[in-house]
Amino acid sequence: MAETVTRITAIPVETFLGSVEPELRRADAHRLDALFRKVTGAMPQMWGANIVGYGEYRTTYASGRTVHWMRAGFSPRKARLSLYLMGGYCDPVGANHRAAALTRLGKHTTGKSCLYINKLADIDFGVLEDMIAADWQAMQRAFPEI
Repeated sequence: MAETVTRITAIPVETFLGSVEPELRRADAHRLDALFRKVTGAMPQMWGANIVGYGEYRTTYASGRTVHWMRAGFSPRKARLSLYLMGGYCDPVGANHRAAALTRLGKHTTGKSCLYINKLADIDFGVLEDMIAADWQAMQRAFPEI
């Protein structure tokens, strides 16, 4: 089985966040970091070179593939902010909450397990906070602490 390529690194989160360009993206990244810390109570770790993750879990899929991944996180990519909120995909309660919250969030797109936002000014920050909290609870239900 192939191993997950993106793993926890020793890069300091503060160093990474300070290097994000342009300035508006850096400000959004700092604001997201503060929000994730507040909501999750977890200290961030870098996953690979550009993903800020909070908490972690391990699981083995029916295929036999073992995964070690963050419970939640984000990456301030050049094109848009990528938020990793997996709880809505592994928990029915989380999925229902996620679907309802997305209708109130504001300008966004979604991928398989990602939420994409151009800039935080485009969304309702309170709805995002609620989404992160519900997602964190869903991940705790689906994958108790390791």
